[in-house]
Amino acid sequence: MNFFASKKNQKTAVLTPITASALEKWASEQDSKTANWIAASGFRAGIGKSLLLSGEEGELLQVLVGVGETLGIWDLAGLPHKLPEGSYEIDESITKSWTEDQFDQACFSWALGHYRDRRFKSEQSAKKISQLVWPKKANEKFVKAAVEGTQLARDLINAPTNKLGPAELAKAAQDLAESHNADVKTIVGKELLKENYPAIYVVGQAVDQKKRAPRLVDFSWGKSGPKITLVGKGVCFDTGGLNLKSAAGMSTMKKDMGGAAQVLGLASMIMAMDLKVQLRVLIPTVENSVNGDAYRPQDVIDTRKGLTVEIGNTDAEGRLILSDALTEGSSEKPDLIVDFATLTGAARVALGTDLPALFCNDDKVAAQLQELSNNVQDPLWRMPLHQPYKKNLSSPFADLNNISPGGYGGAITAALFLEHFVEPGVSWVHIDLMAWNLKSTPGRPVGGEAMGVRALYALISEMAAQ
Repeated sequence: MNFFASKKNQKTAVLTPITASALEKWASEQDSKTANWIAASGFRAGIGKSLLLSGEEGELLQVLVGVGETLGIWDLAGLPHKLPEGSYEIDESITKSWTEDQFDQACFSWALGHYRDRRFKSEQSAKKISQLVWPKKANEKFVKAAVEGTQLARDLINAPTNKLGPAELAKAAQDLAESHNADVKTIVGKELLKENYPAIYVVGQAVDQKKRAPRLVDFSWGKSGPKITLVGKGVCFDTGGLNLKSAAGMSTMKKDMGGAAQVLGLASMIMAMDLKVQLRVLIPTVENSVNGDAYRPQDVIDTRKGLTVEIGNTDAEGRLILSDALTEGSSEKPDLIVDFATLTGAARVALGTDLPALFCNDDKVAAQLQELSNNVQDPLWRMPLHQPYKKNLSSPFADLNNISPGGYGGAITAALFLEHFVEPGVSWVHIDLMAWNLKSTPGRPVGGEAMGVRALYALISEMAAQ
């Protein structure tokens, strides 16, 4: 990870994080040249704002950077693209009170400030690298795991579907599993029917079965500790099926495998940190396309659970493939099962694009996860599994309908649909997320995003420690 250096050199400049409230006192303690330059520049230590300070011979000596009164995880993310290429170290004289977590956040922010996905551009601009000397208090292993997990999720989501379909997403999952010596199995095409994953197959059947067949990746890692099962929605492109989306509705649908990307990013962190857990990862991956084999509105399909589902809308396909994976994942009665899915527009209407919706059938787990998400600055917001709404999923012809009439409470009814496929007594977390940045902010360029991954890692880390 070349965003960092193991030690400083003669040209390493000091990076001084400073709050707006502390600036005046700090400036008054400096020499007159520095104090006068701060005043003349109009620097006010706004979050992310920076000011270069030179030495006697004009060399870059120090950088003031504005941070929040409580250090924000993205406060340093804008620096790598602002600063001259070179080496920097965090000013230990002003960060004595920082905790290990704060140094970890600063390093995480610094690394992701460099992130740009230029894999598919023909002209590769020279990439400017500014290196941060590893602070003594930082947990280097954790920071690297968090950065690499986040970058993996982003890279997978950003890849267009002609470069990353079900086969390529499955290979990415297999490669990750094999790099950590996990046991991995992939079920492809009609083998899904033989292995009793009918819903996954039906959603993904309207494609060239030789090249883009639906599949399920199933890998396991770890021999001791709590059983943790992760399930990720892997719809590599969603046309909406026969209930076709509009052009605008399809404009970001390469990201509909964002749930699978989150799960692989999280699994990457867990395995890199060697958490004492028994990890299982299930990635059902398909394209929801249109041809003569496409499933239809009012079809009745089977599921692994044995429940039949009437198709109210072919654009509610994610919950169908998740149903088979959740049935299998919860059959082992894990201590925790988590699914990530870009599942509903209703969750985005309720909470916006930056805040994933959290559904959970265990109040203790939900409260713990909510607290941890705040601590690590990876926000989640709990929504209710309002049981009376289950009746809205009834069908006169099947055990369930895959949608509710009218669209009201759509994120809730989608979660309630999934709950049918989780074994009673199993603690279950469902994250309904955007997985995409609509606009660029420091450290978070337009495109794929990891959301809730660090929060879930914190929860699973605590479970492993206990």
